[in-house]
Amino acid sequence: MRIDIITVLPELLKSPFEASILKRAIEANLVEVHFHNLRDYTTDKYKSVDDYQFGGGAGMVMMVEPIDKCITKLQSQRNYDEIIYMTPDGETLNQGIANKLSLHENIIILCGHYKGVDQRVRDKFITKEISIGDYVLSGGELGAAVLCDAVIRLIPGVLGNETSALTDSFQDNLLAPPIYTRPREYKGMKVPEILFSGNFPKIEKWREEQAYKRTQERRPDLLKD
Repeated sequence: MRIDIITVLPELLKSPFEASILKRAIEANLVEVHFHNLRDYTTDKYKSVDDYQFGGGAGMVMMVEPIDKCITKLQSQRNYDEIIYMTPDGETLNQGIANKLSLHENIIILCGHYKGVDQRVRDKFITKEISIGDYVLSGGELGAAVLCDAVIRLIPGVLGNETSALTDSFQDNLLAPPIYTRPREYKGMKVPEILFSGNFPKIEKWREEQAYKRTQERRPDLLKD
């Protein structure tokens, strides 16, 4: 998979990809992540990529021309499965979206900034708009990092145990059940005996029951689906 991220703040994005799972995925050549500074695609001597809104109003707007130049250049080099715009009014990111995106080969992610982008960018280029929640950030960079983490960890070979991702919360519209490790007892708190039974069908049944119970208590809306 290749992910191209268009941003006005590439320095804000790089650190999440320089540690842990994302770093290992890149070093193993399971994914390529490229950052494109939008200021490299403007002819303005001040490297400006934003301007005032037509019709008045507070907040600056990212101009269409630099974004057009950057995306057009990338599209001339390869075909892209999705061109994603990170925006608060997009579709809320969930596990299903991450699952589908992990199957793609090439993705562009455009990070919004300021008040947002000229609508003509959205009309001409964007194939999918994604939000990471019902709140507003200073820019789309942190959202892009969240999206990349959610997607990249699903690529075969990225996690040490590929079945681990299949038991995560939301994969089957259930929250994950309680999990335990050593010691067996700590300050009077004991691990459920069923987990030491060696009866794996019963353990799995217990985990399913616990997952359902936790979902019913914390996220009953998931059970409606």
